[in-house]
Amino acid sequence: MTRYFTKDHEWVEVSDDTATCGITDYAQGQLGDVVFVDLPAVGRALVKGGEAAVVESVKAASDVFAPISGTVTETNADLEADPALVNTGAETGGWFFKVLLNDASELDTLLDEAAYKTFVAGL
Repeated sequence: MTRYFTKDHEWVEVSDDTATCGITDYAQGQLGDVVFVDLPAVGRALVKGGEAAVVESVKAASDVFAPISGTVTETNADLEADPALVNTGAETGGWFFKVLLNDASELDTLLDEAAYKTFVAGL
């Protein structure tokens, strides 16, 4: 599977026509201890760059933007019971939602892992 990143620190991993989305390890580190995650409803249509979720930490609440357009097919119910999964596995078990892609060409506008690492190193 190929993983893509945004400059807003979301990640996307694509398998066939479905993308799993979450925030990066860098983002969770900046947020601190995550205490609540508001996930989009299944069936909601997301637009690339639009608000998709909200993550609250002991420091602040932050919007999570949709890295790609599509329809939400699944959310991570484990996050509702244990929002700290974002801190312990932001890029694994702490994923936020899955989206059925509208337009796979939008992936071409995202960063690959090397480009994202370079971007973060410059922050």
